[in-house]
Amino acid sequence: MFNFFKTIFSPIIAILDFITKYFKTIVFLTIIYFITIPADENLAEGKNHANLQKIELTGPIMDATKTLEDIQKAKDDKNIKGVLFVVDSPGGSVAPSVELAYAIKELKDVKPVVVYASGVIASGSYYASIWGNKIIANPGSMVGSIGVIMQGVNTKELMDKIGISTQTVKAGKYKESGTPTRKWFDYEEKQLQGVIDDTYNMFISDVASARNLNVKNHTLFADAKIFTSKQAKEVGLIDEVATLSYAQNSLITLAKVENPVWKKEDKFEKFMNKLISEAVSNISMNLMSGLKAYWFYFYRYKKG
Repeated sequence: MFNFFKTIFSPIIAILDFITKYFKTIVFLTIIYFITIPADENLAEGKNHANLQKIELTGPIMDATKTLEDIQKAKDDKNIKGVLFVVDSPGGSVAPSVELAYAIKELKDVKPVVVYASGVIASGSYYASIWGNKIIANPGSMVGSIGVIMQGVNTKELMDKIGISTQTVKAGKYKESGTPTRKWFDYEEKQLQGVIDDTYNMFISDVASARNLNVKNHTLFADAKIFTSKQAKEVGLIDEVATLSYAQNSLITLAKVENPVWKKEDKFEKFMNKLISEAVSNISMNLMSGLKAYWFYFYRYKKG
């Protein structure tokens, strides 16, 4: 019974846990920042005409708003001649992953984009990266996991034991599909499988198109297989196995920049964004008991 109520209230617990852990730290660092950072330093950085920019995609993809904003700003900034998209993410929800993929595609139409996998580039995060001019992976990266998963719990036995039953009024045969209160009916599972299959077909079609692969051979590069960087290059999912400095130099070449100047991100803003991103990810992960399709590479979370 304790675990049941813990599951129900886990989103609230996650929010309170974040406030308890980080609120005082945020307030303290905000005060320190405005006391110690000279005003003219920010002005000096503003005069620094950067021509290259790094955008990071880290952690589970649940809300892509901040990354999409960064991509749009880089697209609109005429001084920025190229973007390095650094990825270390196991994937995430379908919609934001697709949104990122097409944002990168539009950015690529305006200026070169080099993707660098610093850790994991799998599932939804790989989808987000496919339209880059080049995909370069760290020798130790894990790549691929091109697949879709939808999961839901069946709490019927637990609910029977603690004396809880549900009442449902619905309109629409499939409105209760994915309910956690009973085993899914065969027709519900079949319909949900159709949704997953259609989403998977979209995934492999876009990968094949972006990477110039034959979609008929999708079992070679997809089928939710996970690859080392070396294996990923062999099946065509990435272009090079190399380091961050190599990826940076590749972008400099593609952008035709003679004097590269990287855009500096405000350190305090970066710290705040990281805290907020972690909080959103943790809360979203606690809410994942709802029925959704996800693109995830689970190895990292099982082992790490």
